[in-house]
Amino acid sequence: MSQETRTYSLFLFLFLSHGVASHAVPDSRQDLHPLLQKMAEEIIDGSYLNALLDLIQFQSSHVWTADLSRRVLAYLNSRNVAFTIRSLQAVMGNHLEQRLYRPQKLLEDLRETDAQQFRTAMKCLLEDKKDPLELEDIIIDLGEIREQALQSPGVNRSLFLITLERCFQVLNSLECVEILGRLLRGSSGSFLQPDVTGRLPQDLREDAFKNLSAVFKELYDQTSAHSQRALYSWMAGILQISSNATDNSVSWVSAENLWILGRYMVHLSFEEIMKISPIEIGLFISYDNATKQLDTIYDITPELAQAFLERISSSSFDMRNTSTIHRLGLLVCFYKDLELLDAAVAQVRLHQMIKCSRLRGFQAGVQKLKADLLDIATENQTLSETLGSLSDAVVGLTHDQLESLSPEAVHGAISTLTQVSSWAKSQVIILSAKYLAHEKVLSFYGVSQMGVLLAGVGTQAFYGMDRRDLLQVLRSSISLHLSDLSPAQQQGVLSKMIEAGDATSGVVEIQGAFFKEVSLFDLRREPRFNATDLKEKELRRSQALFLYELLSQTTRRPAELLSAGQLVKGVMCSHIDAMSADSFLAHFQYFENSLSLLSPYQVNCLAWKYWDVARSTMPPFLLAALPARYLAAVPASRCVPFLISLGKSQLDSLVLDSHKKNSILRKVQQCLNNSIADEYAVDIVGNLLCHLPAAILHRGVSPRAWATALHGLRDCPDLSPEQKAAVRLRLLEQHGLPQNWTAETTKDLGPFLVLFSGEELSSIATKFPDILQQAASKMARTPPPKEFLWAVFESVRNSSERRPSSDPSPGCHGVAAPSSEDIFKLAEANACWAPEDLLCMEEDTFIRNVELLGALRGLSRPQLMTLKEKAVQVWDTPSYWREHHIVSLGRIALALNESELEQLDLSSIDTVASLSQQTEWTPGQAKAILQGFLEDSGYSIQDLKSFHLVGLGATLCAMNVTEISLIRISEFSWSN
Repeated sequence: MSQETRTYSLFLFLFLSHGVASHAVPDSRQDLHPLLQKMAEEIIDGSYLNALLDLIQFQSSHVWTADLSRRVLAYLNSRNVAFTIRSLQAVMGNHLEQRLYRPQKLLEDLRETDAQQFRTAMKCLLEDKKDPLELEDIIIDLGEIREQALQSPGVNRSLFLITLERCFQVLNSLECVEILGRLLRGSSGSFLQPDVTGRLPQDLREDAFKNLSAVFKELYDQTSAHSQRALYSWMAGILQISSNATDNSVSWVSAENLWILGRYMVHLSFEEIMKISPIEIGLFISYDNATKQLDTIYDITPELAQAFLERISSSSFDMRNTSTIHRLGLLVCFYKDLELLDAAVAQVRLHQMIKCSRLRGFQAGVQKLKADLLDIATENQTLSETLGSLSDAVVGLTHDQLESLSPEAVHGAISTLTQVSSWAKSQVIILSAKYLAHEKVLSFYGVSQMGVLLAGVGTQAFYGMDRRDLLQVLRSSISLHLSDLSPAQQQGVLSKMIEAGDATSGVVEIQGAFFKEVSLFDLRREPRFNATDLKEKELRRSQALFLYELLSQTTRRPAELLSAGQLVKGVMCSHIDAMSADSFLAHFQYFENSLSLLSPYQVNCLAWKYWDVARSTMPPFLLAALPARYLAAVPASRCVPFLISLGKSQLDSLVLDSHKKNSILRKVQQCLNNSIADEYAVDIVGNLLCHLPAAILHRGVSPRAWATALHGLRDCPDLSPEQKAAVRLRLLEQHGLPQNWTAETTKDLGPFLVLFSGEELSSIATKFPDILQQAASKMARTPPPKEFLWAVFESVRNSSERRPSSDPSPGCHGVAAPSSEDIFKLAEANACWAPEDLLCMEEDTFIRNVELLGALRGLSRPQLMTLKEKAVQVWDTPSYWREHHIVSLGRIALALNESELEQLDLSSIDTVASLSQQTEWTPGQAKAILQGFLEDSGYSIQDLKSFHLVGLGATLCAMNVTEISLIRISEFSWSN
């Protein structure tokens, strides 16, 4: 029996053991309280959950004594029930374990409880008591029992369903709403299917309705588009009835109703918005919390936003007044009226538009509006004069505009500039240089003000800093930005910290991901490490191995080491084997809590150790790490706990061997009987859903379970081609051809749109281009299929204004070249442009988008060659290019031939580091980069520092054997 089940089963049988040790003879003639008599009858009938609820109810108004235990035993004996304490414990334990692992039965049990028992069950959920249930000297922690039960897959679902079914008839509606809220918050939104609204009462009290609406608003982002529409309809239906608006010309949408709808206001139709009275919309905007609500409408469309703005302008609010602009929330992102706008108001609007990055889509339009406002905000003033008041619109400034800024202007606006999170690397380089030109000397104070611009400081500049200043940097909040530095820059910092030869190198001060860059050579020189120092550091496995071995020599408390952040990565099998059985079991929780950090090898060691010392209580997921014969021995009765345990883990991190993984999946299929019967089965399999074979996904998942299964499949990172084909067929069976889909269906199936052919997607591209583009923008993890990219490309091209190129180059007359708006919307689908289209783009378009284009993974060699030609057109020959030009090229630089690479100024290791990030260089190109750096910088191979070696990266492979032997061993050791 599992630990949680043993704890859960305590609540009934422990009290019965009271008084048994004294061997007192129970007197069956003694009166027994009616509620305890009822409880005893339920024990006899096997209705253990009912018995528990009666016990809790009794204990809430009575003090338990040993005499009561004897009376219950006497009553059971008088009914000739041959229970011993041990047998009763086993029976009830097995019963309650079945309820944890078969929550459908729990639902049946709760349906059979009487009104008082059900009320007691709901109160247990509602009251969240911290006080334990005390039966004289026996203490039962109901709070822990409740938490463990709720963590069991499916139990939450059963409680949610029974609450919908019965709660509103037994408890008051406010209490039921609170219970529903608790259960929904633990469901990740999967419980809120569209059919739920049919089970919600239509006659809720006003306060309960508002509270439940607040829960739905809180879970909005976790709810499917279909469910959002259904919940909106339910809320709107109740609000319409309460508004008494019988005349269709009068809107039911009052200021208060808008407030109650919250984020669901985006589901109002255009016509309904236009009917809102000026008085009501004005009253709503005047609410203190209206702006906070409008800041959350991330999925509003431009059309609906314009409708709201029109109604607001029809009220008494002056849309040009700065106080009104501050109240508009995300609506400000769509307010395009620029007529008679002065610079001051334009600057206010730009400041408010910082929040527009939160919108779901439509960012291209936002960028264009910012650019227009930027022009107005800088009228009759220089950029240097207005820089600090332009908010995050400054990211729209070109290289030339940034170069025109004075160092004093950048220094004065540094607090504004560091709040912007979307700078391109080339922009950061220019701004950092301007800031440092004002600072003259790179000190701790100067660096501490730089924030995100820290990434623009050169590697050589970091290396040239005073070591004491660098130590202060490591200890301050600016150290959070060190993880944004390139490997070369990070190595420059580390080299300076360590080269002084001081025993206290400062390595211990390094926090977060930056610590992973510390070499083992440097770790050996730091004498001050302790387990506490490591809690906030990210460790490579080799670092963890070294540090665990080092600290285990001085620390005899395993808990101290196992709880030290990522140090658990360094535990070896020898450490695990050396633990006594008691110590291993006492500390196993630390390993289980850090499972995602452990290697399959470490998990295998844990599994064998557990098998040796306590196989009867072994967590089932560990069986996956043992040979296949151990899995085969799992009986059918233990299938559910096995699936639950394994489903909470990541199978790919537990098992690397494909044959072993297949044997595990065969056992999973056997346990499931090759089918997913209902949503409870989906709850049970958890992460295993991503590994189920295509046949089960296509035919084995019941219609009842499909919606819940699809919710889980959205998060699967690597479905096989066969699984994808099965999901696609199932979606076509369920929803029909894409040409017949609604907007809600298209939104809900967004992650699966890549499974469909270009022909199938063409109708989506025509009907819902914005939804298609939003789906594409979320697919950054893996490159989408070419057919999907073409559908996105066509949707953007068909919905954008087709203006012939103004580029005077031959062959460009009449060509509809890419615009900045097109390029921004297309993202990876920019790979669909013909090379001649790219060559004909306007110079300003290239300048503003070169970094985005250079970051694309799917550009072909001809496209890269064309973009290189465009760079030469715009910036002249490579000999004139500066660091920020070269950095902005990204993959476009791959098109530079050896002669062109030789023309580049490669005197800065940071420029070289940006080139070495690319992995597709030919040996000749790599040799040209390496030689270019050595010649332009004046370094010989013997002079190279560790940060030079790191910055050169893969181009070091262009060295011959003789050259490699010239690298200084100490520098090579520091560079990992």
